[in-house]
Amino acid sequence: MASTQEEQQNEAGRHQEVGHKSLLQSDALYQYILETSVYPKEPEPMKELRELTARHPWNIMTTSADEGQFLNMILKLINAKNTMEIGVYTGYSLLATALALPEDGKILAMDINRENYELGLPVIQKAGVAHKIDFKEGPALPVLDQMIEKGTYHGTFDFIFVDADKDNYLNYHERLIELVKVGGLIGYDNTLWNGSVVAPPDAPLRKYVRYYRDYVLELNKALALDQRVEICQLPVGDGITLCRRIS
Repeated sequence: MASTQEEQQNEAGRHQEVGHKSLLQSDALYQYILETSVYPKEPEPMKELRELTARHPWNIMTTSADEGQFLNMILKLINAKNTMEIGVYTGYSLLATALALPEDGKILAMDINRENYELGLPVIQKAGVAHKIDFKEGPALPVLDQMIEKGTYHGTFDFIFVDADKDNYLNYHERLIELVKVGGLIGYDNTLWNGSVVAPPDAPLRKYVRYYRDYVLELNKALALDQRVEICQLPVGDGITLCRRIS
């Protein structure tokens, strides 16, 4: 019984930061990363949007601060200019992207909920990067199909970030591989899915975690076998897999 109480206390002590999705077992170590590396360099608009999102009832959907920093760095390293984001929420990762792109950079951003996007839009506008964003409300798959059918978008995107409905990740992948350029990157968020990818079948999991776990496992297996991409899976945030198109 004592062991169970201790486990409950430890669990209660985790995830003190709202929206915190770190896979690190030590919250103190994660806090060290934030305070030493992330927060001192976090642009003021990013901080403002992060704090605004933390007050939203669905804040668990947001991109973590360390992942936002990672995306910003990756985009600068590859000199990205034309990007896409599927799943926007209030726009924290979108703002990280917009700040990294050059003045004439573009982001095609898609989400089924414009209301959430508009919560963060004033911050994005104040940061002076709203002109880089083309937001489309609604499901992304029909838009992707139209782009592929049109034919002029093939291989035109430098970077694509996906943080949306996990049961459609493989459907997105089969389309996005046509749209990202050879040498370009696709980033899939939540590919370690709360650590549930290694949980035993009878493990007690939250309902939504259990529901989407098999889709995440299927995606990870498929990406590892996909000869069109090189992959790198990182334990940043809730797990992010980078796919570099090679053919």
